[in-house]
Amino acid sequence: MDHSKMDHSKMAHAASGHPASHANTHGDAPLLPVPTLTDADRAAAFPALTRHMEHAPTVNRYLLFNRLEAWDEDQGSGQAWEAQGWIGTDTDRLWLRSEGERGAGDTYAADLELLYGRSVSPWWDVVAGLRHDFAPGDSQTWAAVGVQGLAPYLFEVAVTGYLGESGHSALAVEAEYELLLTNRLILQPVLEATLHGKEDLARGVGTGLSSAEAGLRLRYEVNRHFAPYLGVTHERAFGDTARLRRAGDAPTRETRLVAGLRIWF
Repeated sequence: MDHSKMDHSKMAHAASGHPASHANTHGDAPLLPVPTLTDADRAAAFPALTRHMEHAPTVNRYLLFNRLEAWDEDQGSGQAWEAQGWIGTDTDRLWLRSEGERGAGDTYAADLELLYGRSVSPWWDVVAGLRHDFAPGDSQTWAAVGVQGLAPYLFEVAVTGYLGESGHSALAVEAEYELLLTNRLILQPVLEATLHGKEDLARGVGTGLSSAEAGLRLRYEVNRHFAPYLGVTHERAFGDTARLRRAGDAPTRETRLVAGLRIWF
C-alpha cells in the first residue's frame, strides 16, 4: 500500500470518534463557511455606551485633608487647613469642601461648601451648591457653581463662581500639580487666585483681582494615607484689596515657611 497517497485528514477525523462520512472531502474548504461579519454583528457585540464611566452603582466615599499646616510669625504661630471629601458613585457625588486660617488665637478665614457634582466627561465634574463663610466679618452664604477636574499635563484645576448677598460675587481659581521625584517623595506646586465683582469693606476686599497665593510643598509619603511635608507659600494682595489692607496697617504680601501633614481616608 502506498501510504503517501492515504488521506490523513480522514484518518485523524475517524480517530477522533467522528464518522468518516462527516470528514471534509473538499480540501481545505469548510463544510459550513463562517458568515461575513456585518455592522449589525459589531453593534450587537459592542453596544454604544450612553453614559461614560457607568460601570457599577456602588456608592463610595473619600476624605482628604490636603493641608494641615502650621507656621511661626511675629504675632505667634498660625495654622491653616484645606479639606475635601465626597460620597457617591462614579457619575454623581455629594462634595464637601472646607478651608480656613488661624493666627494669634483668632480665625482669619473659614468656609464650608456643600456641592452636588455631576461627571460630564471622564476627567471633569460640574458642581453646584452652597458655601458658607464663617469669617472674616459677619457670616454669609453664597450660591456656588463651577467645574473641577484634570486638565492636560495632569494639572488638577478647580474654578468656582459665587453669588452672595447684596449683589456680591466672587471667582476662585486653583491649580496644582504633583511631581514625583521618587515613589515616596512628591513636590506639589499650588497656585490660587480670588477675584471679587464688588467691593466689600466689612471683609476688606476690593473689586477685581483681590489676592493670589503660590505654594510649593515637598512631602514624604510614609504610606498612601499619611504624608508629612515642608513648604513655602507667598501670598499677595492686589488693586483695591491691597489699598484696603494698607489702610488697615495689614501687610499686602507675606511669605511663610510651613510644616504640615497630608492625610486621606
